[in-house]
Amino acid sequence: MRNVVEVIKQRRSVRSYDSKLVDEPLKEQILNYANTIVNPFNIPVTFQYLDAKRDGLTCPVVVGTDLYVGGKIKKGKDACVAFGYSFEQFILYVHSLGLGSVWLGGTMNRSTYEKAMHLKADEMMPCATPIGYIASKMSVRETMMRKAVKANERLSFEELFYDGNFDTSLSKAKANVLLEPLEMVRLAPWAVNKQPWRVLVQDHQVHFYLKRSKGFGHEGSLDMQMIDMGIALCHFELTAKAKGLNVTFIQQAPGITVSDMEYIGSYIVK
Repeated sequence: MRNVVEVIKQRRSVRSYDSKLVDEPLKEQILNYANTIVNPFNIPVTFQYLDAKRDGLTCPVVVGTDLYVGGKIKKGKDACVAFGYSFEQFILYVHSLGLGSVWLGGTMNRSTYEKAMHLKADEMMPCATPIGYIASKMSVRETMMRKAVKANERLSFEELFYDGNFDTSLSKAKANVLLEPLEMVRLAPWAVNKQPWRVLVQDHQVHFYLKRSKGFGHEGSLDMQMIDMGIALCHFELTAKAKGLNVTFIQQAPGITVSDMEYIGSYIVK
């Protein structure tokens, strides 16, 4: 993948495509890359091409492409976080090739997508994405949707990242070598206009917490805010490694309990 920072900065959710077909060699290249993706939890994600016409797929917010990719994963502990990490890395790669994509979770006829993915009883398909060449102009529907979900708005750096404890915001000046990896976390996409990640920096460790949005729980095994956390981990790790940092993922909570946050995992940074 080319410069991951530039890819993250330039990527946007694309719902309008220009109907030009993605050729077979490029589709094969994309799937080959997908099969190399490994997340910090070592839970495999299976990627599969879907065809809207063949499989009867519908998504009212997407126009101009029939090519989709679904992802499926075994249900279990950390499955949604792992899926978020792997699927976001896949989406970033697609964008690096000059193609468009968008996370789809709630705007598709889910049961039909799941049937096309041939899910087993112990598997789930949290999300899918269309793939295609980006239209020169957004559809009216897409323009309205981006405005509705406030797609370009982000919380400030100081609202998301903390220094030593959750009473002290981390300044950009003090972030030092972590500034760019954390800024790429801030730019990560999320579900329903929430940014549920909060990050605590202590010495050489970076701890990720979920601050769950009120009234936004999860249904069975599918937890969209845990998927958001996986996306945040992906942005941090890929950027840190691109900057030459040595990072190791662990799940060992620091001795800090916060009533409205849930510990997800940490990176040791060297």
